[in-house]
Amino acid sequence: MNALLRLAASASAALALAASPLTAATASPARASAGPIEYPTTVHGDAADVYAPGDRANLPVALLLQGADVDKSHYSAFARAVARLGFAVVVPNHRRAVFGRTGLYAETAQAAWTVEWMRAEDARAGSPLRGRIDERSLVLLGHSFGGATGLALTTGACAPPFCADPAARPAELRGAALHGTNNTPRGGGANPPVPNTVPVALVQGTADGVAAPAAAAGTYDAIQRPPKMLVSVTGANHYDLTDGQNPAGALPDPSPQTLGQDASIRASARWSGMFLRTALGDRWAAAWLYGVGDGVDEDVTVTYVR
Repeated sequence: MNALLRLAASASAALALAASPLTAATASPARASAGPIEYPTTVHGDAADVYAPGDRANLPVALLLQGADVDKSHYSAFARAVARLGFAVVVPNHRRAVFGRTGLYAETAQAAWTVEWMRAEDARAGSPLRGRIDERSLVLLGHSFGGATGLALTTGACAPPFCADPAARPAELRGAALHGTNNTPRGGGANPPVPNTVPVALVQGTADGVAAPAAAAGTYDAIQRPPKMLVSVTGANHYDLTDGQNPAGALPDPSPQTLGQDASIRASARWSGMFLRTALGDRWAAAWLYGVGDGVDEDVTVTYVR
């Protein structure tokens, strides 16, 4: 095949992946045909929801670390969209006290707890995912406070308030896609270096009135090890990945979102999932991510270092 034909074939495959990412290249051998899987579970005592495709095996697990006081139920559409890309998405409600206030606050120990859950769930009789979990592969999704928790996890650091107890980064951690996330110091100043050990993507709404886009750009520059990516979602605010704007109980974003909620969820899930599939070694996801994705998705602008 000459170079022109190879280019055409790659573009065609990447465009097909963008439209329907669950191709033979990304899918594991199917078991009995079934619809999507959704069920409640418990991860280290935390109530959690699981979302997964029903016709795939060898599923990596994506742990979604929630934003402060954002209930797990508000991530259902986003979690379903990521799951369709070939993940078992786990969304816990983790309640603890931070600076004397009890609420829904993610912490770094959840990654190790989720690895324990993966092993147990893959072996549990009666589990909808029995024998179908890739126990070697954990990836992170994070939002706001949960994103900052995920950023700390990528470095293995224990940094209060995101880490209650020292805990090593699990060896199974393979990548992170974090939303509305930055490490800009309170009061401003230079972003401290992020000595990450796994690939990191930051997904940032350009209309975010809680976590400033400039702060995300500064954090992207501070990420030390590629691959890294900054996905700017045009017209999206801080709650671009939740089922609706300003979830009850969470800090509201005073900046209105001009992009439709369905479109922002779709873009956020697509770029998160494709980045994480690429981090896991999926070459067709990489062809879309680095080849045609930015060109065909009018809702985003992408900066990256491979």
